[in-house]
Amino acid sequence: HLQLVESGGGLVQPGGSLRLSCAASGVTADYYAIGWFRQAPGKEREGVVCISSSDGGTYYADSVKGRFTISRDKIKNTVYLQMNSLKPEDTAVYHCALELGRNGVDGAPCWWNYWGQGTQVTVYS
Repeated sequence: HLQLVESGGGLVQPGGSLRLSCAASGVTADYYAIGWFRQAPGKEREGVVCISSSDGGTYYADSVKGRFTISRDKIKNTVYLQMNSLKPEDTAVYHCALELGRNGVDGAPCWWNYWGQGTQVTVYS
């Protein structure tokens, strides 16, 4: 069955770095995009980043461009989110998510239809 397992969240000071991992299993769709969205208390869900399974095209939210980088290991079926220069406003629960059926990303945001339990990222002074 389809499963996404996140890891790597934690506490970090402003300017610090964290790397999140998401191990995907049971994905049978020919095309999909995988990435992360985040949700902070009292705020709307924000799509952070996604990457296409077919061509590696990516989308980054303006709020994280230049600071966050998504990568993937096809052999391990794992995606990584390297987060640098973290800010207090990056504090949220980060969910690994899928848009099944998505063929190519090419700078457009993803629309999630499956996601994991999430991992907490806290940036504190």
